[in-house]
Amino acid sequence: MSDQALDPAVYWESRYREKAGWWSGDVNASLEREIGGVAPGTALDLGSGEGGDALWLARRGWSVTAVDISPTALAVGAAAQQPGDDISWISADLAEWQPERAFDLVTACFLHSEVELPRERILRRAAAAVAPRGMLLIVGHYGKHGHVDLQLPTPDEVLDDLFADDSGLDRDEWTVITSALVERIATGHDGTEVPLVDSVLRLERAPAARGARSARG
Repeated sequence: MSDQALDPAVYWESRYREKAGWWSGDVNASLEREIGGVAPGTALDLGSGEGGDALWLARRGWSVTAVDISPTALAVGAAAQQPGDDISWISADLAEWQPERAFDLVTACFLHSEVELPRERILRRAAAAVAPRGMLLIVGHYGKHGHVDLQLPTPDEVLDDLFADDSGLDRDEWTVITSALVERIATGHDGTEVPLVDSVLRLERAPAARGARSARG
């Protein structure tokens, strides 16, 4: 059976089981750069994987909800959690999962898949879960990544898809803070350094109408 024919839950659980410890466990560089100076609040980490971003946020005072389709990936993150790290680990398929409340920060870093993934729908749902004055951070690979040309969108293309006419989102509620292609050097497991380009889009939602409250209270 081809990867394309696999159920997403089966595919990702198998991949994390086979590649345990493959990922560094470190925070994504773009998240660290974009969020490092932001006052902590509540955060939603979509496609959290083994929890590098969630752990980094929690250790800077954020109350984090980390969601991933793979229980094995979440178990790795939970095992690295320290006393005082405020993280809730949720195993769920983002194609179906709905946030039950708003968050001061919603992140989706490298939310790509070789199997079925309704990325645009998930990202629109992510935007809808951002509280007034909150932020949405979307980071993705761009261009040629490894040996595969992913044909992934630029930040401007992500923005256009996010606020398409059928999205149900109000573009006027949002300010673009960062829209950039950012070069970085990644180090492989064999020590080889590989140049990569990340697509980074950071948005801030407008304040609530008078009388409303944000997730920060």
